[in-house]
Formats: sequence, C-alpha cells, structure tokens
Amino acid sequence: MLVGVLALQGDWREHKLLLESLGAEVIPVRRESELSRVSALVIPGGESTAMSNLAKSFGLFPALREFVKHKPTLGTCAGLIMLSDRVQGAVEGQEFVCGLDIESSRNAYGGQNYSFEADVEILGVTERVAFIRAPRILAVGKAEVLATLNGEPVAVRQGKLIGATFHPEITGGTRLHSLFLESIS
Repeated sequence: MLVGVLALQGDWREHKLLLESLGAEVIPVRRESELSRVSALVIPGGESTAMSNLAKSFGLFPALREFVKHKPTLGTCAGLIMLSDRVQGAVEGQEFVCGLDIESSRNAYGGQNYSFEADVEILGVTERVAFIRAPRILAVGKAEVLATLNGEPVAVRQGKLIGATFHPEITGGTRLHSLFLESIS
C-alpha cells in the first residue's frame, strides 16, 4: 500500500519518516496525479492559509474532497483545520477539504510563544505530543473523540478520517499514525 503526505507546505517530511519507520511506503503528494496513486493521505501541520492557497493554486481541492470521501486521511494541526467542516477564524476566501463533522478554531491556544508539549492518552496509549500554534476542537458532531486534554477533545475520528490538534510526529508518538495505517486495510 502506498501512502501519500500532502507536501505543499508544513512538516510533511516528519510524517513521511514516521510512516516509513512503521513500515509504510510513502510519497510526497503535490499533484492530482500523485494523489490518484495513493491508498491513504496525511495532511500535515503547517499554516492552513498557505496550505489552502497552494491547494487552490494547484487545482487540488476537487480531487482532495473526493479522496477524503472514500479513502483514509489523517490531518494533524493545520491538517485538522483543512478537514474540518466548520472553521472559526478562517481568512476570507480560505477553502477547506472538509469531511470531519467538527468545528475547529485556528491558533486557538495562542501564537508560537504559547506552544507546549503534553501527555495525551489516545485510545488507551499515553504519548507526549506537541501543540504548536494549535487549533482547538470547539464542537464535535458525528465524529468520535479519540483523545482529550483537560477535558477538551484533541483528536477525533469519523469513518476513515482522523484529525488531531497536535503534532505526534515531532515528539516521536506513533499511536495516531498506527491507527491511521490500521484503517487502510
């Protein structure tokens, strides 16, 4: 199985290396032709406005929206924002892939100076993860909560889509990526 990591902007390399360490074959995805080759996709953290503008420039939104309807997709931080059906604090004209029945809020924990690490339990496994200019999940519709921090949801799953407000790939956490890979088969 071939896994793609959306490589328009953000920390796609870290996701690629982590997935490869778990045994996956991984390619960067920047074009629709690359997206059509993969069985699953990671939308990494980064800056959601820049990611949205680049996806729009490359004409990727129609293909991405169709992809997430049928194939496993993991979004972390900005990737979670891109997968959110509703986004608070979006820039005018900003587009999203959608698919997760949640409302998220961009940079809700604050700017770079407010970034932090925390231990989060993801379905029974506790890992240290990084919250970097992290979004918050304000409301959960049909999505299942996979992890919380101080009583707030920080990771969700809906069908074949998984979203997290944090970066496990930076601290070496593998639980979220393992759940993602399990959803492919």
